[in-house]
Amino acid sequence: MKYFNLTLILSTLLVGCKEDPQEPYVPSVDTLENGMMVLCEGLFQQNNSTVSWVVLPAGTHDASFFQTKTSRGLGDTGNDLQRYGGKIYIVVNVSSTIEVMSAADFTPVKQIEMMSAGQPKQPRSMAFANGNVYISCYDGFVDVLDTTTLEITERIPVGQNPEGLAVSNNKLYVANSGGLNFPNPDSTVSVVDLSTNTELQKITVGLNPGAVLVNSAGDVFVISRGNYGAVPSRLRKIDAQIDQISNNSYAFDITGMTAMSSTDMIVYDANGVYRFNFQSDQVEETFPINMSAVNTLYGVKYRASEDALYLMDAMGYTNQGVIRVYGTNGAFQSSHQVGLNPSKILFF
Repeated sequence: MKYFNLTLILSTLLVGCKEDPQEPYVPSVDTLENGMMVLCEGLFQQNNSTVSWVVLPAGTHDASFFQTKTSRGLGDTGNDLQRYGGKIYIVVNVSSTIEVMSAADFTPVKQIEMMSAGQPKQPRSMAFANGNVYISCYDGFVDVLDTTTLEITERIPVGQNPEGLAVSNNKLYVANSGGLNFPNPDSTVSVVDLSTNTELQKITVGLNPGAVLVNSAGDVFVISRGNYGAVPSRLRKIDAQIDQISNNSYAFDITGMTAMSSTDMIVYDANGVYRFNFQSDQVEETFPINMSAVNTLYGVKYRASEDALYLMDAMGYTNQGVIRVYGTNGAFQSSHQVGLNPSKILFF
């Protein structure tokens, strides 16, 4: 499905006076402000994950920001990018590394090798609590990373091929996808007590759970992606007070979700972007975005300061990605070219 994309830089031959070829403009970034950082996954086993930096609102950008700051590549298949305290953490799945960077100026702090007995752990996603980073690893564990020492202090066994995770009521909810066992994936979410770092129980939520999100009330939302065929992708809600499914299934397709406010989150699929209200427990609005202008919707991020939706367009997975910005009224505002398969955004 994914193929290597080679970008050719073409020089221009001018008649008359010979001039040096113009290098692409790379903004000098001494501090992280007035911009967005975009994690671009790249292509599987092509070792071409990148981090792009885009100056806002001007749009000038450095498509290889990680390499600019470190003089090396990021690695293979970047899966997660988050900030916690004074550091930025990047999960690089196939390379089995965690990159730790300064949140002030993106200088490198440490690269953490994620190996166990000589085998790659394949980290996937992160959640944060109590001064720790909780990292889901495809080998069936959640690793606990101390943010002060930047050492792995513990490994918590959970289910098969864990992916998304989130914290509510001092408990960690981990989606066990079982993705490597297709066509027989897992269907559970592990509940981990963060006081003891032990699994309390598993909750059945439906085939192939992936993303997990917690709202301000502490409810846990999980996307069970089904089997990409007869069993559709569905949203489930777990009541974190009693750790039970409180709504068996919402009757709409969904491929992703992201936070919006204390009362709403954004859910989306290839056909549209919608506002889901936590009080009414249903989709209340379809944002009037012209989805025909979006080639391959790969992610959405809401920016409250602009009341704007940032749509990550993977452009068929093999072309340079584009961030397309829309107001919640559906009006197109701007677009910004980034790297291959953009999937995560941090605003500064």
